[in-house]
Amino acid sequence: MIRRLARGVYDFPQEHPVLGQLSPSSETVARALAGRDRTRLQPAGAYAANALGLSEQVPARAVFLTDGPSRTVKIGQTTIQLRRTTPRNMAAAGRLSGLVIQALRELGQEHVTPERIRHLKRTLPADKRRELLKDLKLAPAWMHPIFRELAEE
Repeated sequence: MIRRLARGVYDFPQEHPVLGQLSPSSETVARALAGRDRTRLQPAGAYAANALGLSEQVPARAVFLTDGPSRTVKIGQTTIQLRRTTPRNMAAAGRLSGLVIQALRELGQEHVTPERIRHLKRTLPADKRRELLKDLKLAPAWMHPIFRELAEE
């Protein structure tokens, strides 16, 4: 059985013994839209901060940056927004550095505390943190010391 979620978006429904039919995750739907349009995705804003555990805020609207057309898809109670952005913002799309850049941008320079940096050091694998230095030139200047601190052992 196949179900229609939105115009041009379909899935095979998953059944839970207690909850019944489950909705697909926002990221799964966004990847399906990007795959169909052959575009790249980058989680942005509060969604990126929540994905890294830097914020306990669970956004009602999942926002993804894309190099394709902007669009909004509503599936049940969840709204998925694809926002067209500049090539510079999409340069690190699909990599950890892109996710970290977007999460830190959402928090703002004054809210990046030593506790949040320690949290990232604990949760991100060391080899992935070292890769942040490769994309250092893509990050805003105020993030450079943070990236260097995350990359060191």
